[in-house]
Amino acid sequence: MEMREYSEAEKRTVLIACSVACFITPLLSTMMNLSLINIGEEFDVGSHDLAYVNTSFLLASVIFMAPLSKRGDILGKKRMFLIGLAIIVATCILACFSPTFWFLILCRVVMAAGSAAITTVGMSMVVDIYPPNNRGAALGIQTMCVYTGLALGPTIGGILNDVVGWHYVFLVVIPFCVVSAIMIMRFKGEIAPNAGASLDRIGVALYGSSMLLLMGGAINLHQFWAIPAIAAGAVLMVLFIRRQMSVDNKLIHVDLFRNRVFSGSCLAAFLCYASSYSISFFLALYLQSIGALSSTEAGTLMLVQPAVQAVTTPIFGKTSDKVSDKRLLPSIGIVMVGIGLLSMSTYGLEANFPQIVVTMALIGLGFGVFSSPNTSVVMGSAPREESGEASAIMSVTRQSGMMVSMGIAMATITVMMGSADHIVPDRYPEFVEVFRFSFLLCFGMSMVALAASLLRNGRKTA
Repeated sequence: MEMREYSEAEKRTVLIACSVACFITPLLSTMMNLSLINIGEEFDVGSHDLAYVNTSFLLASVIFMAPLSKRGDILGKKRMFLIGLAIIVATCILACFSPTFWFLILCRVVMAAGSAAITTVGMSMVVDIYPPNNRGAALGIQTMCVYTGLALGPTIGGILNDVVGWHYVFLVVIPFCVVSAIMIMRFKGEIAPNAGASLDRIGVALYGSSMLLLMGGAINLHQFWAIPAIAAGAVLMVLFIRRQMSVDNKLIHVDLFRNRVFSGSCLAAFLCYASSYSISFFLALYLQSIGALSSTEAGTLMLVQPAVQAVTTPIFGKTSDKVSDKRLLPSIGIVMVGIGLLSMSTYGLEANFPQIVVTMALIGLGFGVFSSPNTSVVMGSAPREESGEASAIMSVTRQSGMMVSMGIAMATITVMMGSADHIVPDRYPEFVEVFRFSFLLCFGMSMVALAASLLRNGRKTA
């Protein structure tokens, strides 16, 4: 791929477009959390089916990320970015008029395809146009937008749900799509490192089916078929990897994982997300039951974490450009997150709001220290011509960790309590035990993430 130097105006234009896109995707992922009760009442569906409102989005995004990232390398990243935005706008409008529950789920699946396109292509475009000496700062801004979207989603969705109803919550995304589209169209160039190449359709089929079985099993760990599904998915994943090692038009360059820096950073990210994504799920239940807060009050209190992340993520992204040992900042961040998770495992039947605020601030700071420096290591450890594949792998890593986190959360509740629907006052002690046990598990995963972060090579990436 022929590389060229980009002007500061071009860099700024692409960074704004891609940062807005990085806010859109997590917002779509979490903004329906406080609308689930209303959706269930309208369509007369139970808690198990309602879980698909979010998990179908996560699962579909994992399946589409790698193929659409590769397609972007062939068609052009700017073109694929615009296609993704158009898909999101169309499905958000359709979702507002959902006649049935399963039509809504279908909209969420297609919506996830659009978000997968803008997420993977957006990150790789930033890597393409920013040199290593200031790439961390740019990725820090992007990562800040990811975490802000993840955390603000429930609050924005909850407020809009109360004011205008769940049908119109989707419309909040459209202005961001328009802004992102306008900015990316101002970038006159195109980045297509594999223009004219073909897409490995067999590889796409193997990858998609393996991720469907692996992640489908992960989010349904309490079901009898989950383990066989995970086993079948693992077999298909092995076949996919073997194919990628033998074909020329690779969907994913699996050789990237031979790089200890790359593989260790991806593992650390996966475990960090797997240990922490269920925080908002559990904390929302805890604050509205044990804490006796309304959904709006709970959502407002939960803004502490994203506020800290929003302030600190770009700071530490820029700082990471100046640190020679790339393990340092991510490892410190994981330690902070781990301490926060350990603190959450001590919550009791009386909500200690000062402790909750301090814990959320600490976790927010931990993610601020971890996220963009770790992303910068992942992207910097891959050859520049493979930035699309690296971006797709990083996005799949993040989404897969989220799904595993929710799978563990739901399995723990199902095994120890029976159902999240039964969180009533006389069952609060059982819920607190579930809460504590879950975050002890999460703390354990964070310590494994710390080991993965420390054991990778600490050399400066290019």
